[in-house]
Amino acid sequence: MRVGIAALITAGALPYTHRPLQPHFLSINARNPLRLSAPRSQFRRLSAMASAFKPEDARVPPAVQLPSPSVSKFKIALCQLSVTADKERNIAHARRAIEEAASKGAQLVLLPEIWNSPYSNDCFPVYAEDIEAGGDVAPSFSMLSEVARNLKITIVGGSIPERSGERLYNTCCVFGTDGKLKGKHRKIHLFDIDIPGKITFKESKTLTAGQHPTVVDTDVGRIGVGICYDIRFQELAMLYAARGAHLICYPGAFNMTTGPLHWELLQRARAADNQLFVATCSPARDASAGYTAWGHSTLVGPFGEVIATAEHEEAIIIEEIDYSLIELRRSNLPLEKQRRGDLYQLVDVQRLNAH
Repeated sequence: MRVGIAALITAGALPYTHRPLQPHFLSINARNPLRLSAPRSQFRRLSAMASAFKPEDARVPPAVQLPSPSVSKFKIALCQLSVTADKERNIAHARRAIEEAASKGAQLVLLPEIWNSPYSNDCFPVYAEDIEAGGDVAPSFSMLSEVARNLKITIVGGSIPERSGERLYNTCCVFGTDGKLKGKHRKIHLFDIDIPGKITFKESKTLTAGQHPTVVDTDVGRIGVGICYDIRFQELAMLYAARGAHLICYPGAFNMTTGPLHWELLQRARAADNQLFVATCSPARDASAGYTAWGHSTLVGPFGEVIATAEHEEAIIIEEIDYSLIELRRSNLPLEKQRRGDLYQLVDVQRLNAH
């Protein structure tokens, strides 16, 4: 039996504002009267449309194949640390936390954003280190390198203020199990916001924005790196997914205004949209500080599920990452095959120019 759109509206099956459909597109399924079905001719037409979607063109250059990591399962540690004005104390404190995490089996350790300094435009120039010079002028950097080598673990070293010539950056260093620097991410999107009566902060007063997305191949998979405000820009996460990242690490320090609203929401969105793991690490909350961090360091899986999270106090979260879940979720929801390359594209400018 055929049924027209007017009859469906009368019966309450569709709202009046629904875009009208051609009546002959709809028919009652004989076996299940509550289920609408379409004639075969329409299914053939829809199949033809799907073949014209060109999902391979949705990312330019095309997305790389997900690499096979050397390990499928491993333990990650999120070290939510308290931060004080005493830089030497902060460095020693971070070292102890990393050593504790490694003793409990962590093969990858993630530290918070700006863990060696108070989060303040006044402090960034004072606490900044010359990472390229290393040694005594970069004690935070040197400690991370030494500990990674001694413990034979991978460290995504949160972020510290970096001095390079006349410029300052908010920089995350990634160290391999040999202690060597494998990648350096300078925060691309600077935290310049003004919410009247709540919070005003402008990193651009002292810091310079980075110019390069960062993807690093490590002993525990391919890792994309963003810092705090970078998480708000979904294009960066999409770019990392297109470059074959298994995991995106975001050291961050969301505040007491945006933290309750957006911190977990953004992590779950970046993970679910791109069907990969997302790990974040915040400083512990200090209500007496000039900038109060929300805390809540979190690990999210490729289905957008929260695997583990902290509260606001100091904590070391150790949890297992299982990369086989990425393939599982991508087979459950084959987004890569459904992207509308005929309608939109993500252009990775750096990869495009490198070809």
